[in-house]
Amino acid sequence: TMKKKIRNTIGLMGVLSLVLFCLSACSRELDVRQSYPFTVETMPVPKEILKNKTVEIRCKLSAQGDFEDTRYTLRYFQYDGAGVLRIGAKGSPLIPNDRYPIPKGEFRLYYTSRSKERQSLELVFEDNHGQRQTVTIEFNHKEKRSGTDTQHRNIEIRT
Repeated sequence: TMKKKIRNTIGLMGVLSLVLFCLSACSRELDVRQSYPFTVETMPVPKEILKNKTVEIRCKLSAQGDFEDTRYTLRYFQYDGAGVLRIGAKGSPLIPNDRYPIPKGEFRLYYTSRSKERQSLELVFEDNHGQRQTVTIEFNHKEKRSGTDTQHRNIEIRT
């Protein structure tokens, strides 16, 4: 009986040691991910544009996960030519380098040419966690002529 008590005590100590070992190996901090990578895709846009004409830029912002408090913004810079960019067909003209909230999912930008030269835009999409996607769009000036131009220019997207 004394041997049985010693054996039970040793067994209990072994189980307690194992439990303590397992508990000490666990982190007490809960790993909650609040930042997910995102991408911005755009449909092709015309290669050329006439002065005072508007081009629709269809965009889709997708995130790999969904965190309720993630906010997305757009800012842009036009480094060649002159034009007006809007979010939505009836939106107010955007001011270069100001941040504007944009929705996750699909949305449309509208660019109206105001010059007869090459036009280049850099669109920067950011989330409130510091992640960024950059889209560069370029248009050449189009002279009025008969026929239709169905060529499209690829859009460069950088991360």
